[in-house]
Amino acid sequence: MGGSGGMWTPSLENSLRLKMARKKYRNSQRHVSSSERSYQEYVLNQPLPQTTRTELIRLIRAGEDSYLELKLKLSNSGKIAQEIVALANTAGGTIVFGVTDQLLIQGLRYPERVQNELVRICREEVVPPIVPLLDTVAFDNGRLIVALEIQGKSRPYRTHNGKFYIRIGPDKREATRDELSTLIGEARPLSYENIPLSKFAAEDFDDAVLWSFVGAFGTNGNTNHGAYETRTVLKRDLLLAIGRNEDFVPTVAGVLLFGKNEKVAQAIPNAGVSLTRFSGKFGSEEIVEAEQVEGNLLSLFDSSFAFIEKFCDLYKHRLGKPKIRTGEAPRRPAYHLYAVKEAVANLIMHRDLALREIDTEINIYENAIEFANPRRTQGFVPPASRAIRYGITQRVNPQIASIFCRREYGVNIPNGGLPMVLKQSELFSGERPELTTGNDQFRLKLWAA
Repeated sequence: MGGSGGMWTPSLENSLRLKMARKKYRNSQRHVSSSERSYQEYVLNQPLPQTTRTELIRLIRAGEDSYLELKLKLSNSGKIAQEIVALANTAGGTIVFGVTDQLLIQGLRYPERVQNELVRICREEVVPPIVPLLDTVAFDNGRLIVALEIQGKSRPYRTHNGKFYIRIGPDKREATRDELSTLIGEARPLSYENIPLSKFAAEDFDDAVLWSFVGAFGTNGNTNHGAYETRTVLKRDLLLAIGRNEDFVPTVAGVLLFGKNEKVAQAIPNAGVSLTRFSGKFGSEEIVEAEQVEGNLLSLFDSSFAFIEKFCDLYKHRLGKPKIRTGEAPRRPAYHLYAVKEAVANLIMHRDLALREIDTEINIYENAIEFANPRRTQGFVPPASRAIRYGITQRVNPQIASIFCRREYGVNIPNGGLPMVLKQSELFSGERPELTTGNDQFRLKLWAA
């Protein structure tokens, strides 16, 4: 192969040696940190330390795999963006331009144009943008190839039209929902609400809920609630959808807040709430009634609150000591109205949606109501579980919460958050609520008066 390019077929022994060399190259052959290289490239405009021909040839000779993609030329920016996203979401890697699938080095006629286009793609067609590490390698015969190294430090990445890709061996494919959940969980679990749902269309939104919310601000006097207006307000005004020009890809937050109930259940199966009334004081007691409610967040709140009202009495003020007369029916368990409302609201809007296997639950016992939510334990306890009693915590789903908490959305919940729930419940019942975290669950139990 030397400096002139050609065909090469490694033996088993050579293949093993080259893979070891490749691992060493990937882990130790960078001369400066990525931040320093970026500073040199974009600020000082100085030439970067180049990858040697020997190092690059070792990569090429072993062929494409999970870390290496070979391209003869750069002809389709959309497909290149997909390749970059796939490598970044998997384990990083390198794309080499100027090499055929048969490992023949043909070189590039205009390597500078390729570098400039790669910088543009990494900035404009990959979300979040990637800082490219670029090398141009020259051979003795004058042929030039370009190597783009990708480091996925801010996973998950997607294309500008909302597609997530991963790399399996030498091939890329769109990530499944489970794979995407894993990526989110490993990297940034709090950003799940911003994942685009490409199969959810504008006509799948509940215009009554959406336009009631938008109209309450008096910012849109147009009464024509057609598909185009729905797409526009979700993308431009509420930032709950992405897409260029006529493209429309809503986010998880947009779907949960304003989607039609039946469509939300289809798109996000784990977004419902499990409601159960037990006959006694424990979860092992006989079930009196159980219901699984689905739909957008407004419907979930209304259904959950109605279920609680069915079995409990809710009051704004503390009750006096009851006088029990002979023959009277047992008094129903009583709770502070605003504390229960806030607890239901927190349950619905602060779920860790990336934990798909764990249900959101409201369990009503003879003497207590328990609110259970998926919330990853790692990094959350014990300090955070103490601080949350004072309202000091990192909010899950902040975009959902910002809309859900507004009266214009229609929920009409009180202010004060969890500290108010804890304080008012204790004043009302005389017993301090229980707040526990474990097994990737957050549990809050309010005692009856």
